[in-house]
Amino acid sequence: MQTGRELRRWWTQRRQKQFLALLIFGILSSFAIATMQLVATNSPFATLSWQGWLTLGVTALAFLANAITALPAEIIFLGAVAVLYLAGVLVTPQALSGFSNDGMVTVGVLYIVVTGLQQTGALEWISQKLLGLPKSRSATFARLTVPVMVLSAFLNNTPVVAMFIPVVSDWCRKLRISPSKLMIPLSYASIFGGLCTLIGTSTNLVVSGLLVNATDHPALGLFDITPVGLPCAIAGLIFLFGAQRWLLPNRKPVMSEQDDMRQYTVEMVVAPRSPLAGKTVEQAGLRHLPGLYLAEIARGNQIIPAVSPQETLRENDQLIFVGIVDSILDLQRLRGLEPATDQVFKLNTPRTERRLIEAVVSNTCSLVGRTIREGQFRTRYDAVVLAVARNGERLSGKIGDIRLKPGDTLLLETHPRFLEQQRVSSDFYLVSDLPDSEPLRHSKAPIALVTLLLMVALAGFGVLSMLKAAILAAILMLITRCCSPTRALQSIQWSVLLVIAAALAISEAMQATGAAEAIANTFLSIAGSNHLLALAVVYGITMLLTETITNNAAAALMFPIALSVAEGLGVSYMPFVIAIMIGASASFSTPIGYQTNLMVYGPGGYKFTDFTRIGIPLNLLFWGLTVLIAPLAYPF
Repeated sequence: MQTGRELRRWWTQRRQKQFLALLIFGILSSFAIATMQLVATNSPFATLSWQGWLTLGVTALAFLANAITALPAEIIFLGAVAVLYLAGVLVTPQALSGFSNDGMVTVGVLYIVVTGLQQTGALEWISQKLLGLPKSRSATFARLTVPVMVLSAFLNNTPVVAMFIPVVSDWCRKLRISPSKLMIPLSYASIFGGLCTLIGTSTNLVVSGLLVNATDHPALGLFDITPVGLPCAIAGLIFLFGAQRWLLPNRKPVMSEQDDMRQYTVEMVVAPRSPLAGKTVEQAGLRHLPGLYLAEIARGNQIIPAVSPQETLRENDQLIFVGIVDSILDLQRLRGLEPATDQVFKLNTPRTERRLIEAVVSNTCSLVGRTIREGQFRTRYDAVVLAVARNGERLSGKIGDIRLKPGDTLLLETHPRFLEQQRVSSDFYLVSDLPDSEPLRHSKAPIALVTLLLMVALAGFGVLSMLKAAILAAILMLITRCCSPTRALQSIQWSVLLVIAAALAISEAMQATGAAEAIANTFLSIAGSNHLLALAVVYGITMLLTETITNNAAAALMFPIALSVAEGLGVSYMPFVIAIMIGASASFSTPIGYQTNLMVYGPGGYKFTDFTRIGIPLNLLFWGLTVLIAPLAYPF
């Protein structure tokens, strides 16, 4: 029965891919036929060089490969850049320009800043304060998108998304929601917020600078774009809220409790002066960790079984939990809880340099048949047993009193060298590292938060560029030991940076060969002397270019064209300026059009077409609203 369902699913996916491939082939064929007709009638394409045609073909093939193949996006786009470079379309500085681009480097540096927030527990605090644990799907969506949109209106939306990606990943696991249901809304909500003010996105600042340089118009004010951007943002949120069930994919299924049969027993203690003391079990967030339950509380000589959610925690309470390893990790990160055993403070390695490791006891281990305490586990292995799992069985008593058996899985806190030392040992069948399991540096959390606020303030008020502010914050995170250099380097998503760099190089080719300008001028010839149609065409071309050559490049290319159109029609250029600002930032239908889309591409487990399915309706919605509202806010 299961095989039949899998076959049907495979056949459905295959037919969907075939349909998508035929659709894209039809679009490309129609475009080619239309282009040949335009060439025959002396269109801008008639003067396009072979380099321009090659660039158009390679870009189209890159999109097609992203849509219908399983190849990583970075391989496809780097391959496209390689073809353009080998063909001589791009010279060396142009091909490598994306790797030195401010935006790409800023994204990379921000990963280090976020790691500092993560390793100090500051992200957990932000998650608890802003997101909480909503009860319904609607509340979950609202608790994420509204704060992100508001923050992105007054902060650059790139660091906002960088900060929220790990928060949302953990939040999804606690709420048992697939990350693919929330990562696209995270990116889109940040774009919505960026459209509401001048400082929300770098594109708005770029267009404002172009306006000052090309005209006698003063620099745009903070809220000059708000009359158009805010209605679009609200409409976008409403659309996402209504369409999320049908248009957002379910790419990464949430792990169920049955997926991990290892039920660990772990002891934690409420530390002296813990912020959890005086809170109920529910208020402390100890009832909402998936696959974990609080079995009992040991309070002095009193044992409290079947713990009520309303039971108030006290200092030095010993809490006995049973659950899966991921939720055990959550307990380790929770401020105010410590391992009940004092052995962790006797290890030679500083706690901030330790890791959690799983080890399966072999039948030749000398400690089999002895308790963990009798076998002096810490002295023998320089490691402390935090939890024990035995075939789904609940183990009673204190961890030190558990008598080891072959096949027991131990969760250890130890130094990273333990892996190399014990991987070939006969004492353990299997030794494996748990990623991102370093103990959090809670004492550094205030420093990390102040560093984040400093970065935001310096960039928001224009004291430093976003890149310089991010570099300063990353340096502060490292020198104050909010994060370790090793973890900082490991946290960088190199695949995302490679895609951004490659996309910028393709953008350079589109501009240098005149392909982008030929597309723009061809479509502008359709508008004629109709003001509203001309505005719609300017927005449409900006939107199209944004999805293919990134937002700032599209804005820079379209700005002089839009001014020429407004001058030729004898109308105000302000509706066209606002249309470019919205159109260049409202990138929803491809992951490469806007860097926040690229940032959530991997964590959400998305395919290229996932953005197309939900993004095209959003693009059309913003297109129509901008064309209608911009002339009302800024008359022709």
